[in-house]
Amino acid sequence: MYVLGVDFGGGASKATLLNEKGEAVATAVSEYPTYYGAGGKAEQNPEDWYKAACRNIRAVLSGVNAEEVKCLCFDAATHTAVLLNENGEPVCNSVYWTDTRCVKEAEYLETRYGDEIFKKCKHKADTIWSLPELMYVKNNFPQAYAKAKRVTFAKDYVRGRFTGDFITDYIEAQGSMLFDFDKRQWDETLLSLAGLTRENMPEIVSPLTRAGHVCENAARDTGLSVRTEVICGSTDTAMEVFAAGGVNKKDTTLKLATAGRICVVSDTYAPDKNVINYSHLKEGLYYPGSATKSCAASLRWLRDTFGGTFEEFSAAAEKVPVGADGLLFHPYLTGELTPYGNPALRGGFTGLSAAHTKAHFVRAVMEGVAFSLLDCITYLNGKGVKTGQTAYVIGGGAKSAVWRQIVADALDLTLIQTENNDSSFGSAMCAGIYAGFFKNFDEASAVCKKETGRTIPIAENTEKYAKLFVKYKKVSAFLTELCHES
Repeated sequence: MYVLGVDFGGGASKATLLNEKGEAVATAVSEYPTYYGAGGKAEQNPEDWYKAACRNIRAVLSGVNAEEVKCLCFDAATHTAVLLNENGEPVCNSVYWTDTRCVKEAEYLETRYGDEIFKKCKHKADTIWSLPELMYVKNNFPQAYAKAKRVTFAKDYVRGRFTGDFITDYIEAQGSMLFDFDKRQWDETLLSLAGLTRENMPEIVSPLTRAGHVCENAARDTGLSVRTEVICGSTDTAMEVFAAGGVNKKDTTLKLATAGRICVVSDTYAPDKNVINYSHLKEGLYYPGSATKSCAASLRWLRDTFGGTFEEFSAAAEKVPVGADGLLFHPYLTGELTPYGNPALRGGFTGLSAAHTKAHFVRAVMEGVAFSLLDCITYLNGKGVKTGQTAYVIGGGAKSAVWRQIVADALDLTLIQTENNDSSFGSAMCAGIYAGFFKNFDEASAVCKKETGRTIPIAENTEKYAKLFVKYKKVSAFLTELCHES
């Protein structure tokens, strides 16, 4: 017997087929584009998600009896709203969370409703949330917006294509800025700011709630059986925190992906405007966290701009000493989240000399991201969200041994690697709980989590980075001041 998890990330979908022993027996990845443009535009086409899911599911089912797939679970990046017409079809592309065109809407919300939004949503109004994004679409594309009769979210749209349901989970809803965090219900006042009512919104359920069976159309497109049950699912971060091993208080995950995240499992959320608060999959727990916007995205920018491969980058960075011979990088390519909450902030290189080579730039980018993560974790600790001495490291950037060592040294944390820790694996684990493979989240984690290595901080390097971080903060203060000048 098998279960299936399907994730939708920043540029690709991944499917993981899991057996009753908690082993990933097949995986598949399929990419799709993000449509960039002037003013910070970043959109995705919901149809691309569905097609990618179908390709991946067909791939992992190769050689498998579809009747043996008991349950399917989806997850996706939060905040990505999908506007549907009366026939359930998207009226336009979806604004992705990295889109920054809604700066004016976010500023308006923070100025006029900031205290109310923070009280209800536990977050500061910023361009990453669904509410200002929806307001931007309403203000700039009124004809398309007028056709919208329902609002759903990325993973819920795809799952709706599989089952015909109209639901979402409360963790996803917490990322919309339309939802009362404590009451766990859509908020009429916040909805009204986007011209919406509760009738436009999906029913709120728990992540493991049954959504239905695979419909005939989806079965034909994927090769799945119509007997396969589908559960609601949740957000990509909730799933990867679970998959990595974050199931108990103080369990920490550190993500080196497009964005960088540090999440700490806690029995309470942290009421602060620069802390990102979400509920954990386990009832009664949360994973307050912090984020740097351009983590692996910074390295990808360097690759796309100057050429090279990630493998070449790692080999080059390893030959450059700690501190990159004075070259310092700030990864504010699209603004920054923790602890600045400033979409206008921009990055830069400082300390540049004629002696610096491309390898120095690679090392500086890796170190700059590590300093940004140190900024995040320092802020979290200052708000009472305490990490232990270890963290589960996840994301594509974690494959680089030299980058792992830089981050471990800068943060003075031992980084634990596990065999499978991506969101699709977490979704498959949730499907396994529903299918009866595991009793609960704790047993699923105990069975599926397999440690593969540890990166231990080097004390000498940690001391060097602590001194360099002082300089990093001084330059951050200057860049913050500079970004407000016309």
